Amino acid sequence: MSALLHQQWTCYKLQLKVLSTSAFEGFLAVLFPLMFATAALLVYRVRNDPDAMQYAGLGAAVMGMWTAQGVIASSLLTRERWAGTLELLVAAPVGLGRILVPTTMAMSTIGLYCVVATLAWERWVFDLRLEVASWPLFVAAVLMTALTLALVGYFLAVTAVRYRYSWALGAALEYPGWILCGFLIPVATLPVWVQPLSWAIPTTWGMAAVRSAADGGSPWADLAMCAATGAAYAVLAAWLGRRLADSARRHATLALT
Repeated sequence: MSALLHQQWTCYKLQLKVLSTSAFEGFLAVLFPLMFATAALLVYRVRNDPDAMQYAGLGAAVMGMWTAQGVIASSLLTRERWAGTLELLVAAPVGLGRILVPTTMAMSTIGLYCVVATLAWERWVFDLRLEVASWPLFVAAVLMTALTLALVGYFLAVTAVRYRYSWALGAALEYPGWILCGFLIPVATLPVWVQPLSWAIPTTWGMAAVRSAADGGSPWADLAMCAATGAAYAVLAAWLGRRLADSARRHATLALT
């Protein structure tokens, strides 16, 4: 256990350093959320409704975590393939998940920065004073959302072991995810056949928990669903990673660029 924790912590620190000093990830994870939050708040401000601005402000803040995770996570192993190091990762004595999970956790840490930066942006630029009834529960909900998003990122990342163009999956899911997770549009207003897709994403429950904590409600049920769906993604990713790695070995596709 000590060796496992040491390996996870070392990998997390190194990946966080790489992400925080990368111009591409910095632009994508820091400036993009501010741009999208600005667009969303400009639209909602037309109504001159404080409740609508509160709803949009919270959604825009958490939306940055989705952007910081999805697009980058789906391209993690693709970049390793381009660098010629994917074979080494798959052949390493530790499982692929022990490499990917601390990496996606580092991305979620960048996502937490996006939340803080977006909240500050909303306060300074739009003079939006978000009302939060319970800050401890609010912080707990944000942290749970970040944790489960790292597990979703793990799931997205493992697909690149077998498929060369799976990096496009994250980009394709970014904007639909904004709708499905209820960042700016209530899930209850979506078509009935779409709502089960929203419930299958842990971020939907995390966003609901964030809003419940801010409004003074109880976020515990939403947090439990967020944790359960996140754990399901982790189990599925671990199984899928083994299957895809074996398939890549059989078809000799690890080195394809």
